[in-house]
Amino acid sequence: MRTLLNTLILAALTVPSVAMAADASPHTFTSNVGLVSNYLYRGISQTGAQAAMQGGFDYAHSSGFYAGVWGSNISWLSDAGIASTASVELDTYAGYKGTAGDVGYDVGFLRYNYPGTYVAGAVKADTNEIYGAVSYSIVTAKYSYSLGDTFGVPDAQGTNYLDLSANYTLPETGIALGAHYGKQTYKGSSARYLASVAAGSATYSDYKLSVTKDFSGYVLGLAYSSTNASPFYTSLQNKQLGKGTAVLSLTRSF
Repeated sequence: MRTLLNTLILAALTVPSVAMAADASPHTFTSNVGLVSNYLYRGISQTGAQAAMQGGFDYAHSSGFYAGVWGSNISWLSDAGIASTASVELDTYAGYKGTAGDVGYDVGFLRYNYPGTYVAGAVKADTNEIYGAVSYSIVTAKYSYSLGDTFGVPDAQGTNYLDLSANYTLPETGIALGAHYGKQTYKGSSARYLASVAAGSATYSDYKLSVTKDFSGYVLGLAYSSTNASPFYTSLQNKQLGKGTAVLSLTRSF
């Protein structure tokens, strides 16, 4: 699976952004690649506080339809003893974006894929979510809703994530400032049982402040993230995966 991720990233580096049939084409293809000092997702480290290499491809149509695939190395499944070989996250998604006056909107479907060999009795971490977002000026609100098993927690339909963010680019500087608040809320009897075993709720909030600088297409970023996550996220791995931490990143889109 690591070979699959490396192939994805290599392709992202070598395939430039393409508009079919020149400027008149309604089709746009882009790729991206990045390095991060710690892969945080919703404030929780997916790599045991280690670095990650990431990359993906995106397709967009002038009508507003889009689709893509994105991948990263991970370690949380093997760290927790849920899987013996599951070192890659590979996400696939599709949606539609548009505007209504000054308000932008975005609706879509996202599947998180975690291929690998799982231990007997473990629930695969593969997760399906639908989402909707609205934006006005520099502010965006997004709501994601799980359709079933959620990141290895069985029968967790209705689990959801609320994301509120603001992003502002300083004129003529290439510097962008960001602020984020999110709340992950788990639903279902299995989540309550696992929380009791792990001595804490699976529900938590996360916070992030960030700054990025664009250097001719190479975007260097620094972020500080923290959560109020309970031992649910630490007791199985003996690592504080949701603690306050700074993350460096370098990304490039083509």
